[in-house]
Amino acid sequence: MKRRNFLAAALPLGLAGFPLGRHSTALAEVAAPPGSSLGFASVPNLRDLGGYPTPHGMVRRGLVYRSEKLHPVTTQDMPKLAALDLTQVFDLRTQPERAQRPDELPPGPADIWLNVLADANGGIPANITTLLATPKQANVALGNGKMAVFGVQTYQQFVMLPSARKSYRTLFLALSNGAGPQLFHCTAGKDRTGWGAAALLTLLGVPEHIVYQDYLRTNDYILPEYQAYIARFTAQGGDPAIAQDLFAAKSEYLHAAFREATSTFGSMTRYFEEGLGLDTTVRKHLRSRLIATA
Repeated sequence: MKRRNFLAAALPLGLAGFPLGRHSTALAEVAAPPGSSLGFASVPNLRDLGGYPTPHGMVRRGLVYRSEKLHPVTTQDMPKLAALDLTQVFDLRTQPERAQRPDELPPGPADIWLNVLADANGGIPANITTLLATPKQANVALGNGKMAVFGVQTYQQFVMLPSARKSYRTLFLALSNGAGPQLFHCTAGKDRTGWGAAALLTLLGVPEHIVYQDYLRTNDYILPEYQAYIARFTAQGGDPAIAQDLFAAKSEYLHAAFREATSTFGSMTRYFEEGLGLDTTVRKHLRSRLIATA
């Protein structure tokens, strides 16, 4: 039986050898620590995946970006988004999420839909404000640690659902074959995007503790963005633990996905080989494209 998914819409609706973008927000980006927000006021969790160390060199900046939903993008931020010179944007959300908050993109990049949770059975409504507006019902449905359990189960689904494996395979193949900067995102940029980023950095050889650091940096940008929703929910009697377990990126969630991958396939290498069907040639190509060797 399929596990129910309760994070389908958890929030309301890298440099050497490659150019960063024709208008080059490069200087600010290169100077910033890896994992930092690019400073888009309307998309605070838009970040470059580059700048991290691997045994073979640094992950290149300006090639792969991770993000929350690209809606709304303000008129002030749209030129900054255009300056990234994106060639492809991969949307990992469900159809209701896309319908309610369609990507707002500059001319140029292809908008590619990869529905990670297409095979999930049920889930939180696409408009989470409905749940937050009924805190007493939320307390019954998600209280007493249930939300954290649902979070763990959802991250396990990122590894095992056929739709998730197909989506991440397609994403990684596209990143391997990319001809320019690419971006992938979900709604908050923390769950579906969080696993995609963590798996990619792991494949590239980024140390585990740094992979977790990048994942948890989401909290610096998403929690402030949705603080008003959290405050309203708790003020009306909602369990603060529900809000924390729902809105935050948590180490135990990411650990659940890694544990699922290694227990099912034997190792992360075999997850990439058997779970995603990425052979040695593809993995080498990914590393060659995304790592700047010394």
